[in-house]
Amino acid sequence: MKTRAFAVRNRKELLRDPLNLAFALGFPLVVLFLLSALQANIPEPIFPITTLAPGITVFGLSFISLFSGMLIAKDRSTLFLVRLMASPLTATGFIIGYIMPIIPMAIGQSAICLIAALFLGLNLSINVLLVLIVFLPAVLLFIGIGLLAGTLLNDKLVGGICGALLTNLSAWLSGTWFDLDLVGGTFKSVAYLLPFVHAVDAGKATLAGNYALIFPHLLWVTGYAIVILTIAITVFRLKMKNATI
Repeated sequence: MKTRAFAVRNRKELLRDPLNLAFALGFPLVVLFLLSALQANIPEPIFPITTLAPGITVFGLSFISLFSGMLIAKDRSTLFLVRLMASPLTATGFIIGYIMPIIPMAIGQSAICLIAALFLGLNLSINVLLVLIVFLPAVLLFIGIGLLAGTLLNDKLVGGICGALLTNLSAWLSGTWFDLDLVGGTFKSVAYLLPFVHAVDAGKATLAGNYALIFPHLLWVTGYAIVILTIAITVFRLKMKNATI
């Protein structure tokens, strides 16, 4: 009950900034429509919708990291978290309270991107719904990155790390803008050591109905999500214990 009450408060905090919410939901759609319009004038399939839709969806999730990071960073800067230390909430309870209201937002953002892709040529099938399930580990991953950044950094640094840096990393290293095989070499190897391209490839395999190819990529993303969330909870617990939150 205490964690739920804290989650409700965080949801209200997120909804108090409708402009940023609109940007986070709208900007991936703008990119999706622009690249689709570009593809319509190019004879070669550079941006096929079956590749572009999951790529833009993962790119959009990077904005979720910014929301989660800014939420906890602002609570730290205003000393709101310091006052909450008198409550019986544990570090895990705090983190869950931050995660709970962000998950529906992330799923909604992903659903909006996929619905828009249907109007751009993506075939409607059960696989479109399955993509939302397959992307759940990626949702937790991006939320965890934001929470870890918000626990360690102030709101200005969170804006730089989760805003500019993470969005670019998730775009360039996920194969959203171009096929990584075109670059190859070290760049491709590094990209496949990170979870972003695996999240996109899992989405592409789901849309194509290649279910056997989903799980190897999903394991990478799930592993990263577990590690990042575990680190975030551990760091938060240590800062609570040392009264340095």
